[in-house]
Amino acid sequence: MMDSRYTLLLVDDEPVNLRVLKQTLGDEYRLVFAKSGFEALKLVSQDKPDLILLDVMMPEMTGLEVCIALKQSNTTKNIPVIFVTALNDAADEANGLNAGAVDYISKPISPAVVRARVKTHLSLVQADELKRTRLQVIQRLGRASEYKDNETGMHVMRMSHYSQILALASGYSELEAENLLHAAPMHDIGKIGIPDSIMLKPGKLTEQEFGIMQKHPEIGAEILGDADSELIRLAISVSMTHHEKWDGSGYPKGLAGENIPIEGRIVALADVFDALTSVRPYKGAWSIDDTMDHVKAQSGKHFDPKLVELFEQNLDKIVAIKNRWKDDD
Repeated sequence: MMDSRYTLLLVDDEPVNLRVLKQTLGDEYRLVFAKSGFEALKLVSQDKPDLILLDVMMPEMTGLEVCIALKQSNTTKNIPVIFVTALNDAADEANGLNAGAVDYISKPISPAVVRARVKTHLSLVQADELKRTRLQVIQRLGRASEYKDNETGMHVMRMSHYSQILALASGYSELEAENLLHAAPMHDIGKIGIPDSIMLKPGKLTEQEFGIMQKHPEIGAEILGDADSELIRLAISVSMTHHEKWDGSGYPKGLAGENIPIEGRIVALADVFDALTSVRPYKGAWSIDDTMDHVKAQSGKHFDPKLVELFEQNLDKIVAIKNRWKDDD
């Protein structure tokens, strides 16, 4: 039967210290042992542990050097490291934390303290993994709308990062801007509910067909539903308001000016900019200059004038994002 317990890597050049940790943790966790820094790095590459307890003072390669090496690798940088060491003054602890460790336990250890610290940091690992999984589901939900549209694979990636840049320029905190980054991909999720005969129609929509198309913001809000998640609430707002226009001529509610939530105003600008500068089956990609001329011409009409100014001020960052996530040929 497969061992489903968390795996801990215990690293210490003194066998007696490894035995103490084995007695402390062996009943609850799957344990892997290393007696040197080099051996630890080899084991990590073979059997990625959930957490590492690491001695500092070891010959040839210190624990600090091991930790720094782990944090420099994309495959191991998220593994939490707890230093377990006889070095116990404030400067030593600061050095350990600066190297990337999440905690610092002094020898001789207290078994109860070690178990509590390990449990705490594994809970944080679980929470981080849950957050990553939720975000992956959200991103794929946003991608789902592309299969009902002519948009390309990198569109939601780019416009979401444009939104984050514009949010930060507007005074959002780092956390608030990150939430918008993750909510923005769901702006068009409601298109899933629009008939293919309308979504995939090659020609111009009739007035009746366009009326049905205009329902996709509200359909998106219905798909996302009532939620106690701040991220989902933000996504609902983005879905409902990214087609509103500053002058009140947008849909579905005909909101105007600052009555449009700022997240909707931000996503509207990011979405249009990326659509215009990207190739679509029905058009070529506009140049950055032509697109910005259009955006500025729509300042005070389609777009919030202040956001247009901020967008232009951050255009170098926007273009860098565009170049980073290019569409496949």
